[in-house]
Amino acid sequence: MSFKSDIEIAREANKKPIQAIGAKLGMTADDLLPYGHDKAKVSQNFIDSVQGKKNGKLILVTAINPTPAGEGKTTTTVGLGDGLNAIGKKAAICIREASLGPCFGMKGGAAGGGYAQVVPMEEMNLHFTGDFHAITSAHNLLSAMIDNHIYWGNDLEIDERRVVWRRVMDMNDRALREIVTSLGGVTNGFPRQTGFDITVASEVMAILCLATSLEDLQKRLGDIIVAYRRDRSPIYCRDIKADGAMTVLLKDAMQPNLVQTLENNPAFVHGGPFANIAHGCNSVIATTTALKLADYVVTEAGFGADLGAEKFMNIKCRKAGLAPSAVVVVATVRAMKMNGGVAKGDLGEENVAAVEAGCPNLGRHIENVKSFGVPVVVAINHFVSDTDAEIEAVKAYVASMGSEAILCKHWASGSEGTLELATRVAEIADADMANFAPLYPDEMSLFEKVETIAKRIYRADEVLADQKIRTQLKEWEAAGYGNLPVCMAKTQYSFTTDPNRRGAPTGHSVPVREVRLSAGAGFIVVICGEIMTMPGLPRVPSAEAIMLNDMGQIEGLF
Repeated sequence: MSFKSDIEIAREANKKPIQAIGAKLGMTADDLLPYGHDKAKVSQNFIDSVQGKKNGKLILVTAINPTPAGEGKTTTTVGLGDGLNAIGKKAAICIREASLGPCFGMKGGAAGGGYAQVVPMEEMNLHFTGDFHAITSAHNLLSAMIDNHIYWGNDLEIDERRVVWRRVMDMNDRALREIVTSLGGVTNGFPRQTGFDITVASEVMAILCLATSLEDLQKRLGDIIVAYRRDRSPIYCRDIKADGAMTVLLKDAMQPNLVQTLENNPAFVHGGPFANIAHGCNSVIATTTALKLADYVVTEAGFGADLGAEKFMNIKCRKAGLAPSAVVVVATVRAMKMNGGVAKGDLGEENVAAVEAGCPNLGRHIENVKSFGVPVVVAINHFVSDTDAEIEAVKAYVASMGSEAILCKHWASGSEGTLELATRVAEIADADMANFAPLYPDEMSLFEKVETIAKRIYRADEVLADQKIRTQLKEWEAAGYGNLPVCMAKTQYSFTTDPNRRGAPTGHSVPVREVRLSAGAGFIVVICGEIMTMPGLPRVPSAEAIMLNDMGQIEGLF
C-alpha cells in the first residue's frame, strides 16, 4: 500500500483566502495583516477589541515520552480541532512555529501530518512570517551591545568573566556551543569565552511567548539579566539601553499568525520554545486571543507530558491565568511496544505482551496530568500495522487507570477519524469537571520546586545538586526571585535524565548541572543531566534530502 507524503498532501490542499478563515472567527480584512494569500498576522487593535468577550474552553494535547516510532501530537491536535468543527463546534487550534534546526536535522517539521495538517506546510516549516528571524536578531543585538559597551570603556563596570548573555541562531550547530570571541587584536575587543544556544532556547523567545502586550514585552526585555559586576550585582538589558530597539525588532513578531488546516479551519501558529530546554508552549497572546474567538481552543505542549504539559500547567497557565478544561494524552501502539522492549525494525509484528509491558509509561503520564486536577482522555493515534488485540490492550490498560482511550484515524481520514474523540472531549469540557491547580505554590523555595517536579512527575528519589548550585538558588531568593516557577531542561526521551531508560522507571536521581535565571521571562532554568541548549545534527541530517525539484517545488520536508 502506498501513501502520499505529507508535503504531497499539503500541496494538493484546497486552501481558502486567509480573509475567509479570519471571517470564521469574526475578523474583517482590516483586522488581518496578510503575508501572501494564505497566512496573516492578527492586528493588535483587533486583539484589544475582543478582550471583553467570554473565554472558550481550553483543551491541551500532550503525549507519552517520544520514541523513534513517532507519536503524532501535532497531528492529533490538528485532527481534534478539525473534528470539533466537524461536529458543529466553533473551534480553533493553537500550535507552535517550527524551528529550522530540527527541520533540517532529525525531528522534521511541526505542521502535523497526513490529512491532519496545517498549511501552507512549506512556509510554516521554513521562514514563515519571519518571527524566529526577528527573535534571533533582537537577541543578538543585545549581545552586540553588551560587547560594544565593554569596548567603549565599560561604564557599567561589567565583569567580563560574568557575562551570562550568550548568542543564538536557529540551526543545530554543535561547533558553536562553546567559543571564544573577539580574537584578532585590540580593534576587535576583549577576548572571552561564550557560546551559542538555539533560538528556541533564547530568553527572548520565552518572553515573546509569555508577554501580553508590547508594553509588557519591553518591560520583560528590560528585566533580562545580561551580566554581573565584580561585586556580583546584576546588570540588566535596560542598563545597556537595548530594550527599546529589541522591542522595535519584535513589533511585528509579537502579533499572532493565522493560517488554516486542510479542512479550512482556523489555526494560530505563534512562538516556538522547545519543551526539553525551554517552556514548550505557543504564545500566551495567541492562546488568549483564540479563547475570545472560539468556543473550544485546542493547543499542544511539546514532547511528553513530563516536560511540555508540566510546563504548560506550572508556567504558562500560572502566569497567564489559564485553566485547561481537559487534557488529551497521545499514544501509539508502536510506541507502547518500543517501551516494552521491541526494536524499531520489529514494530510491524503483533506483540500484545510488549504493548502491555510498555503501557506503564502511558499510565504514569495519565497519573501526572490528573494530579493537576484535570480530566484525561487518551488518543490512540492509529497506524495501519496496529492489530485489534493490541488496540484493545491499550484501551483495557487505560480503563484500569480510570480514564478512557479512543482510537483516532485522523492521519488517514482527517476529521472523520476524530469524531468520537471530539465528541467525548467536548462533553468533558462542557461538564466543567476540571479543578485545575499548579503543582507547587509560588512561595515554595526554588530547590523545593525542583524536588517537587523531580519526585512527583519524574518519580525520582532525589535531586543531586552541588553546593554551588544550591547557594546560587538561595542568592536568587534573597534577590527577590524566589517566587518564580522553575523550567526543567531535561531529555525528552525518558522520565529520567538518561535518554535510553524507557518505560516508567523508579529509583533514579536527577542531577542538576546548571541553573540560569531568566528574570525577563519570569522563571529559573534548571539544566539536568547532559541536555544541550544547542543541539547537533545527526549523522544523516534531513537537510541532505531537502531540495527543489525540476518544477521548482520543495522536496524532502516532512
